[in-house]
Amino acid sequence: MLNAIDRQILKEVADLEEIPKGAYNIRKDGKLLGREVSANINIKTNKKGDGIVIEIKPGTKNESVHIPVILSQAGLHDVVYNTFIIGEGSDVTIVAGCGIHCGSDKSEGHSGIHEFQVMNNARVTYIEKHVAIGDGTGRRILNPTTNVVMHENAYVHMELTQLGGVDEAKRINTATIGPKSVLSVTERVMTEKNQFAESRNEVTLSGEDSKANIISRSVIKGHSSQDFYVNLIAKNRCFGHIECDAIIMDHGINQTIPALKALHPDAELTHEASIGKIANDQLMKLMSLGLNYDEAVDQIIQGFLR
Repeated sequence: MLNAIDRQILKEVADLEEIPKGAYNIRKDGKLLGREVSANINIKTNKKGDGIVIEIKPGTKNESVHIPVILSQAGLHDVVYNTFIIGEGSDVTIVAGCGIHCGSDKSEGHSGIHEFQVMNNARVTYIEKHVAIGDGTGRRILNPTTNVVMHENAYVHMELTQLGGVDEAKRINTATIGPKSVLSVTERVMTEKNQFAESRNEVTLSGEDSKANIISRSVIKGHSSQDFYVNLIAKNRCFGHIECDAIIMDHGINQTIPALKALHPDAELTHEASIGKIANDQLMKLMSLGLNYDEAVDQIIQGFLR
């Protein structure tokens, strides 16, 4: 069922050695490769046939669902629309992401549009990783969109990672946060060569005592470039924070634009941002411990992106 490349991609994207236990949906080259549901997590094809609907029963605890995508067909640009309905009072982990294997001079791409409805008192950990591998010269393109609606007293933590290999990525994230709900987002992106990554985020704190914490970590190598935009909009008594840090190497280019918009007198919004090179004292300290220059740089970057 899985060939060697499939296994490598699943390991990179979802840390899977084999087909996972429990609920999963694996998509390969625009088609269903395998699906399993559980007593509490149902997965079905949507009405248009261009995506899936994942329904998690209220009260579901300590369960996970994997929905990785494998792309290895030259010239294919796959688009999928997925809907997640997280039942009231549930606590689940969702592991998504896409891996591209490019073995030709033709481009390959995937666009995943994810819509979340997170019901009252539900908690979700959402892990999404993107990778691209292979000796082909075709462009590898990944354009994810994630739209989240959080009802009352919900919690969502999103880990979004792209660490090399992807030539072009345009990410869009939106969220509407209800009363007493908390959104935590950590995005890690590393680009090299002539790659380009753009991330656009719009988070609306609409409910009283809602909270958001948005963290971006970027490493820009070679002649690559990254743009990061985030708009934090407060419509009620709430708290929001944006933290954007970038390390530039070689001839990398970075643009970071955080924006805060308070539409309520009791809104509290903060942001901090930094762009710079690796500090020499960090390099010297690690090299004094026996690491060569490249090893020291790699260790600093891995620690920064952790």
